[in-house]
Amino acid sequence: MLAPMTTAASYLYRAAFELFERPMLAIQKMTGAQKIAWVFLLPNLLIFGLFTFLPIFLNFFYATSGSDRILLSERPYVGLENFSSLLACENYLDPNSCQRDIFWRAVHNTSWFVVLQVGFMILFSLVTALVLNRNIPLRGFFRSVFFYPVLLSPVVVALIWKWVLQRYGVLNAGLEAQGLPIVNWLVEADWAFFWIVFVSIWAHMGFYTLILLAGLQAIPADVYEAAEMDGASKWRVFSRITMPLLMPTMVVVLVLSLIRAVQAFDEIFVLTGGGPGSATLLLLQFIYETGFAFRPQLYGLAASASLLMAAVLMVLTLLQLRAARGRGED
Repeated sequence: MLAPMTTAASYLYRAAFELFERPMLAIQKMTGAQKIAWVFLLPNLLIFGLFTFLPIFLNFFYATSGSDRILLSERPYVGLENFSSLLACENYLDPNSCQRDIFWRAVHNTSWFVVLQVGFMILFSLVTALVLNRNIPLRGFFRSVFFYPVLLSPVVVALIWKWVLQRYGVLNAGLEAQGLPIVNWLVEADWAFFWIVFVSIWAHMGFYTLILLAGLQAIPADVYEAAEMDGASKWRVFSRITMPLLMPTMVVVLVLSLIRAVQAFDEIFVLTGGGPGSATLLLLQFIYETGFAFRPQLYGLAASASLLMAAVLMVLTLLQLRAARGRGED
């Protein structure tokens, strides 16, 4: 009974392959053996072009046009007027002196957020990776614990911490139980900014810890054994062996974390909504609100802000890669 079924399945399997083999052979004859790879890449290239390159191309049209109409045929050409409106400022360190003061408040907030979030996250990720790379009890469990927040949705992360930090949340309940005054964590500007940095580090640190841990494990053990035989101190081993060999991985972590920090939106939007006032308003939220949430919808202004953000990101990334390449040549 089994043999006829096996034979029938084998026949269908072979017939299906022959069905696809003939057209592929015909295409290979038309394109040649060396160009057949482009046939397989074409669907991905079409999808990538449609949802990545086309929006970028359209963004330039919106950035150089005015009005609140969404159709390009109904938007008059204004040249660089949107860019000049964003950059019109008497003192770039004082948002109140700028024509688009909210934009510059978002720029200042984003700059501080990137410096604090990226700096502390790389520091904590490196320390955590160094600890988890050692032979400690329950090492596998702790690795899972640190990586677990990465698996959560950013909205879920923000809702969890909002439940903890709200006026009658878990944290204030603990303070009140100890006889301490409660704090409006998400209403006071300084505390709100501290918590968006903290929550962002908590949510994403595990990902960078995993990358750094892989980089540490790629360092040959023979190097450490030779240093131990030479009587090198732990600090000397870390500064002269671990960090130089880990530097390529650190550059990857720095670039990825920088891009993610500049584009931070989900957790902060759900946690504070950019408030209180504009204390936690970041650049991506400004672009979203300018182009979609507020009336009138200033698509051109939002597109211009997004292009400026992309240009800054590109420059920072190139500078980091250049610095890393120069360090590698030395």
